Amino acid sequence: MVRKESCGQFEQIVLTAILALGDNAYGITIHKKVQELSKPKPVTLGAVYVTLDRMEAKGFVSSVLTDPTPERGGRSKRCYHLEKAGERALRESAVVVRRLWDVLSEEWGPLRGRKWEKI
Repeated sequence: MVRKESCGQFEQIVLTAILALGDNAYGITIHKKVQELSKPKPVTLGAVYVTLDRMEAKGFVSSVLTDPTPERGGRSKRCYHLEKAGERALRESAVVVRRLWDVLSEEWGPLRGRKWEKI
């Protein structure tokens, strides 16, 4: 039997950031988007890079170095791309999140506006 890799909560956030950023998904932009998605919890750049490395080893993402640019002092960017396995893991996670959302909405009523932030 083929073992499918699971996707943790922080990995879900990083995968979502990569999906949202598209062709602009590289370390700094991914970190900024992850911080936005994780509010109010702070996230270090190091945690994002460790997670990117782990997800690349799992086959969830791939990366490629861009050509060096003068704006970056002759340095390249490492751009990340969501692979099929990462997309599948993110979709499976989204299905679970949706089930949780449905139950919470039943128990707590419609969750609109700032109601979630008070919980």
